[in-house]
Amino acid sequence: MGAHFLPRDDVAIRAGYHSPQVSVEVRLNTNESPFPPPPEFLDALAAEVARVEWHRYPDRAAWDLRVKIAALHGVVPEQVFVGNGSNEVLQVLSLTYAGPGRTVAVFEPTYAMHSQIARIAGSDVAIGARSPDLSLDQGEVRRVLAEHTPAITYVCSPNNPTGMVETPETLGEVLDLVPGLLVVDEAYAQFAPWSALTLVSDDTPLVVTRTFSKTWSMAAARLGYLVGPTWVVAELEKVVLPYHLDTFKQAAGRIALDFVPEMERRVAELVEERGRLVAELVDLPVEVWPSSANFVLFRPVTRDGDSVWHDLLHHSVLVRNCSSWLGLDGCLRVTIGTTDEDDRFLAALRKALA
Repeated sequence: MGAHFLPRDDVAIRAGYHSPQVSVEVRLNTNESPFPPPPEFLDALAAEVARVEWHRYPDRAAWDLRVKIAALHGVVPEQVFVGNGSNEVLQVLSLTYAGPGRTVAVFEPTYAMHSQIARIAGSDVAIGARSPDLSLDQGEVRRVLAEHTPAITYVCSPNNPTGMVETPETLGEVLDLVPGLLVVDEAYAQFAPWSALTLVSDDTPLVVTRTFSKTWSMAAARLGYLVGPTWVVAELEKVVLPYHLDTFKQAAGRIALDFVPEMERRVAELVEERGRLVAELVDLPVEVWPSSANFVLFRPVTRDGDSVWHDLLHHSVLVRNCSSWLGLDGCLRVTIGTTDEDDRFLAALRKALA
């Protein structure tokens, strides 16, 4: 085979991002919402789709959607950038501010796509370790930023897969140290007690990324966005492909924002259910991390995580196996589901641990 048929060397050695999608009765591995959007949303979206001019390109700037997102967060539309899921937003950030000859900093364990996307964009990745309790280690942050001068520094809050949220004081300290752009990934922020959106301004090198996949019950739509300085958004618009966000997706996002109270009710239900699930877990022989997200990280102490994961799967319950991830030996992550789904998980886990 000729060399021109081969991928780049750095791409060829990558394993890619994988999350098992086996057929099970209880799926609690991908942090989706267990609740669908309200029927009124579906009716409004169907009516909107009936009016789509399918032979015309979408609004290239997705302006109406950006206006509604801006109104939700009390910013101006020029501070909003939208993409096909928050992963595309992260990709465009890497293509714009990182890439060959530049470095991106992450603090493991954290969301795998931060480093994956950075490397695919040609960036070097500087990895810092979190503290033994998996919180952000400020000494390690200072070391990594001083040694590598990253163009982008990622902080995930609440952190995936630990569920731990960073305090305003912690993020403020990181923001004072970063030599480039600080990206706060808030895919699960609606489940948490505070948001870094309060720190966003045109004078601050900080952006916050969000997604419609989790709290908005729209994982199928693949819609995400960023809120940040206007000068960041202006640069991203130079890099993103033209007409990247289709008309259907823009309509779904706009209409979803008409149902904020319904979204907040779903979030409140999941937060309450999270409390119940954690209370049940702490009575079992597992180590549990505090969560401000819609998932809980735990580590069985009487059996290895791989064996417990397979036993759960035998009972048609799928959770995320994190036991091979850096710093997460033996750990599993369970998404908060419905009461019935969580009861199925707890029953299967008790059998696996017995």
